[in-house]
Amino acid sequence: MALKCGIVGLPNVGKSTLFNCLSNARAQSANFPFCTIEPNVGVITVPDDRLVELERLVKPQRVQPTTVEIVDIAGLVKGASKGEGLGNKFLANIRETDAIIHVLRCFEDENVTHVDGSVNPVRDKEVIDIELQLKDLETVEARLPKVEKIAKTSKDQDSKKLYEVLVKYREALLSGKSARTVELTDPEAKVARDLFLLTNKPVMYVCNVDEPSVVQGNHFVEAVKDAVKDEKAEVLVIAAQTEAEIAELESFEERQMFLEDLGLKESGVAKLIRTSYKLLELQTFFTAGEKEVRAWTFPKGAVAPQAAGVIHTDFEKGFIRAEVIKYDNFLKFGSEQACKEAGKMSVEGKEYVVCDGDIMHFRFNV
Repeated sequence: MALKCGIVGLPNVGKSTLFNCLSNARAQSANFPFCTIEPNVGVITVPDDRLVELERLVKPQRVQPTTVEIVDIAGLVKGASKGEGLGNKFLANIRETDAIIHVLRCFEDENVTHVDGSVNPVRDKEVIDIELQLKDLETVEARLPKVEKIAKTSKDQDSKKLYEVLVKYREALLSGKSARTVELTDPEAKVARDLFLLTNKPVMYVCNVDEPSVVQGNHFVEAVKDAVKDEKAEVLVIAAQTEAEIAELESFEERQMFLEDLGLKESGVAKLIRTSYKLLELQTFFTAGEKEVRAWTFPKGAVAPQAAGVIHTDFEKGFIRAEVIKYDNFLKFGSEQACKEAGKMSVEGKEYVVCDGDIMHFRFNV
């Protein structure tokens, strides 16, 4: 599934440094604004300890993890909604992503220039929020008159619902709130999807801190947490420069020793990747055989034929049934055959809602 998270933030807050840690791609990283102009795209693997266990038990010829795309987008400045700086390019790039990773500078360093001359992550957050909100308001106000006319002159219920949603969004945006803060009913949410509002995308705030603050935090991080407490948002604390140093270490053992010295169990990058996956409301099912153990990405709530379609469209079209083993049972009994003999393999039909960690084999006929 080609789902993307876009890394955004003011110029010079550590976006490209963080991107370089996440991806094998090497974005230019330098101490001046607009270092990134064209968006860099990296395909990154999602850490999953279950793959390690499945590999140990099945001993396949190869293992294939699942992935997420991360896009490093040019830094934004005030006036972007009106085309200032790289505004139009920034807004077009972010519109193409499915979720936002918003990097905020939460450290003092006189050697690293700040575009506004001082460190204030809450102010920085508001700069970007306002620009995205203004662009969304422009979108909403352009749609309102047309939808209102249709809603008043026809019996189309979807148009009536859309008009009500647009009014709610307009009210929120005018009061300085993002679209994601608006509570919608399921029918309203359905008609609102096609609006593709920037501030309706799920968001994770990444507080980029200095090394000592990774574990103990700092007053900048606390200010961010307080500012976003009413949003539907994740907050993650990462020292991007430290992560860059970890990424340069050659062996797994060296990286683990580095993390232990910092008092950490895993890298911030690993946490960020998994949180991005969660942010996109994605889950994983597995296929396991001698040739390959593979993780597959599917949207939360998908039924068996839809999951089969992730592998190949023919699997969905000709779906007959799915043979399912729960991961914990596979781990307990050690093999597909042992699970069968223990009665731990179920046969599921078209209405089965796939669970995270399911090990699946699809039967189909085309």
